[in-house]
Amino acid sequence: MASFARKVIRSVFGAAEHVAPRLTGRAAFEIFCRTANPNAPSPREQKAIDQAARFMAEGRRHCLPIKSGSVTVFDFRPLDSAPTAGTVLVIHGWHSRTEYMKTVVEGFRDAGHRVISLDLPGHGHSSGRRLNMVLAVDAVRAVGEWFGPFKAVVGHSFGGAVAVNAAVGSVEGIPPLAAERLVLIAAPSSMPAIFEDFGRFLNLGPRSQIAVNDQVERIAGRPLSQFVGSEQLALTPIPTLVIHAPDDREVSPDSARMFAAAGDHVHLYWARGLGHRRILADPEVVDESVRFVAEQKQPELVH
Repeated sequence: MASFARKVIRSVFGAAEHVAPRLTGRAAFEIFCRTANPNAPSPREQKAIDQAARFMAEGRRHCLPIKSGSVTVFDFRPLDSAPTAGTVLVIHGWHSRTEYMKTVVEGFRDAGHRVISLDLPGHGHSSGRRLNMVLAVDAVRAVGEWFGPFKAVVGHSFGGAVAVNAAVGSVEGIPPLAAERLVLIAAPSSMPAIFEDFGRFLNLGPRSQIAVNDQVERIAGRPLSQFVGSEQLALTPIPTLVIHAPDDREVSPDSARMFAAAGDHVHLYWARGLGHRRILADPEVVDESVRFVAEQKQPELVH
């Protein structure tokens, strides 16, 4: 049934290219922004949420207003002492939530950091059913105003792309986030490439694809072509650790190589054999992240 539905959708979008490409592009963009219902997790997701219940109870919950509604953040502090190592912001990926970042949060908290974990719009405990880069960066802006500046921002998958765009101030009207370092775990570099893949998935024609790109420029104030993380970091040399698994099937390892090419301020760490999601629970990945944030000198590039 799912395969049949996909064929129908691809057929409709392919035909609409010849009738109303601008309308088709706007419709495709809305589909891209639509998020799954966070209140209807799969059995596997619910199990992960249940297993993290005790951990979540250790964080202070805050609800922050943003333009599209509200977002929820969780404030985790060292259990036995006051934070001494600075504040770290953690951002999950698409179709994720704070519960899935448990190991990362615990690693930084145990190292003496205050950790602020954000549930992006349309995810976890936050409101809404839409997410795009503009909504995400606006959410990070609100978190920064309440809890910043940050010693580091740690982002997984789409959350890594959000971290870059927030730090460099890519969205018109939103100032750069105050952060000393970035840690990008399994993060995509090129938003244009993501939209191209999405367009192929929907069978969009060239005019409809241009209309999708126009929607990005309309809400972000900049053309989609400027949302390339490696190019953004090349222009804003904030010390950055990129962690990626060569066997990642959701975000190509080429993204990590692109980030690493941005300059000597980018440190690349290959987490071999950990895929896209297992990487978040790996102790060595967390230890490498914590060490990088604690370093005072510029690290050397690791291949």
